[in-house]
Amino acid sequence: MKLRFPHTYVIIFSLIILSAVLTWLFPGGDYVEHVKIVDGKEVKELVFQPQDSQPQSWQVFGAMFKGFTRQSGIIVFILMIGGAFWIMNSTKALDVGIMSFIRFTRGLEHWRLLKAVGVDNVIIVLIMLMFSLFGAIFGMSEETIAFVIILVPLAISMGYDSIVGLSMCYLGAHIGFAGAMLNPFTIGIAQGIAELPLFSGLEYRFFSWVVINIVGIGFVLWYAHRIRKNPRRSPMYEIDNYWREKAAEGDEKIEYHTPLSAWIAFGLTLASLAVFSIIYPMSEIKVGNAEPALIPAIPVATALFALSGILALRKTVHYFILNLLLFTIVFLIIGVMGYGWYIMEIAALFFAMGIASGIAVGYGGNRQVKLFLEGAKDIVSAALVVGLAGGIIVILEDGKVIDTILYRMASGLHQVGQIQAVSTMYVIQTVINLIIPSGSAKAALTMPIMAPFSDLINLSRQATVMAFQFGDGFTNMITPTSGVLIGALGIARIPYEKWVKWVWPLIVVLFILGLLLLIPTVTMKLNGF
Repeated sequence: MKLRFPHTYVIIFSLIILSAVLTWLFPGGDYVEHVKIVDGKEVKELVFQPQDSQPQSWQVFGAMFKGFTRQSGIIVFILMIGGAFWIMNSTKALDVGIMSFIRFTRGLEHWRLLKAVGVDNVIIVLIMLMFSLFGAIFGMSEETIAFVIILVPLAISMGYDSIVGLSMCYLGAHIGFAGAMLNPFTIGIAQGIAELPLFSGLEYRFFSWVVINIVGIGFVLWYAHRIRKNPRRSPMYEIDNYWREKAAEGDEKIEYHTPLSAWIAFGLTLASLAVFSIIYPMSEIKVGNAEPALIPAIPVATALFALSGILALRKTVHYFILNLLLFTIVFLIIGVMGYGWYIMEIAALFFAMGIASGIAVGYGGNRQVKLFLEGAKDIVSAALVVGLAGGIIVILEDGKVIDTILYRMASGLHQVGQIQAVSTMYVIQTVINLIIPSGSAKAALTMPIMAPFSDLINLSRQATVMAFQFGDGFTNMITPTSGVLIGALGIARIPYEKWVKWVWPLIVVLFILGLLLLIPTVTMKLNGF
């Protein structure tokens, strides 16, 4: 009898049960903030205090409910994105865009250099580098979910599979996240707690980011080449029939036209943007925690939208909808870097894009609602699994054992050498990341302990921050408690077990690479260390 790998839901629920078992095995404890006076100044520190544990039993059956409450933002984000893109997909604009893009790239093959390198390889590298920079500079993570639904069909149309499509955005962003240079949510918080100059040690971090990207992107290119030669080697070959069938539906004869409704949608969108341009004439665009640059981002983007919108409408409504998508991404970047947008604002932005797309092709209100509900229904399984995964953390927190696990790990660092200490810190951060995927939360919990401890063993605090950075980054791509990973996999229709089986060799290589990159932080005199 052939053994079958368990379903994603079975795996996650098993982890919830395991978490409940740990609440019976570990004593309870909490880190409590204490204030002490040092040289006449108040210094805050986290002190571990044992307390009664709260063993979890029947609570495992309520973990999904609490997980939904905990992850409600990401769940609603997924449903809104799914509904909005379903409206856009029904207009056939994405099909037109993908076909046009493929024709354009094929046309580049007459360039001898590009043909030798492979145009598709260049496309994969450029897209992954773009997302990697976003991850390294402003910590892009949740935002990648919105791009999965674009890049997976693109990868399928290029002759690859859904894993390549997901890798271009999700893997690219999280490779950058791991090699973060200016990420305020991880490096910024960790260095602030460690009392280091913000974003100091940038030169070595940039070197590490380059090395990590070479390995990560190289792995994806190697895999993509194998799948291009023999698509049946893909573990997703049969499951990807869903995407191939959708692509086949897009091959139906498309009528290129520009109805009056498209001009109405353009006018309404332009008028709205003009109002925002008046309200927000200047935007403080900030990269990391650097000094913000004051620029007229919204008025300039609005003017470009007006020009490109007219040019697109003169061809076909499909190009206008693609133009809407392009400027949705432009305003997403402006919103994130200039106004601190998060998933609520981004979901609202894509929701508006979906409605504008529907208006452009003449859909009435009832038709748009029907399509939105179909899109939400199609993606609801991804939302369900995000809620279930959130239950793992709920059980550990309610059982009062997360801080105990952290304390036990940190206590094992006494009486070891510098290289062993930084390596052990890296391993500890990696293990903790499987339980607490939030980089900012992990920095707030671990750095008050790790930073002062590094002083006791004469270890650079900057090296400690690097150990946190790598430990926080690599396992984001496999941790089942990450709502972003589970949501992205759900949208791409990639089962968790297939993703883990595919990505684990890369994670092992990156983990070892992280260890090697930490050694110079101890043995060499690096700027900022």
